[in-house]
Amino acid sequence: MSVLINFAMFPTDKGESASFYVAKILKMIDESGVVYKLDSMGTSIETDNLDQALDIINKSYKILEEDCKRVYSVITMDIRKGKNHRMTQKIKSIEDKIGQINH
Repeated sequence: MSVLINFAMFPTDKGESASFYVAKILKMIDESGVVYKLDSMGTSIETDNLDQALDIINKSYKILEEDCKRVYSVITMDIRKGKNHRMTQKIKSIEDKIGQINH
């Protein structure tokens, strides 16, 4: 099983920049050992099961809960049985198809 989650989570009560708080979440994700990728709009993670993925989300919230009165989050999930390493394989599949397209 592969669980892909793309999420953004940040405080809305800490001013214009939330990067310090996002960095705290990313440190926890990095230390957890799950595969992840940060981009300018959120973070994608890949886990072996839904419980592990939701645990990362819960831990992310707990990190912010300590200092923040209001937290905003958007979460998108793609759960697929029988597959793994989809975070890299999905991108490779599309890149391969781009090379096959005739202009």
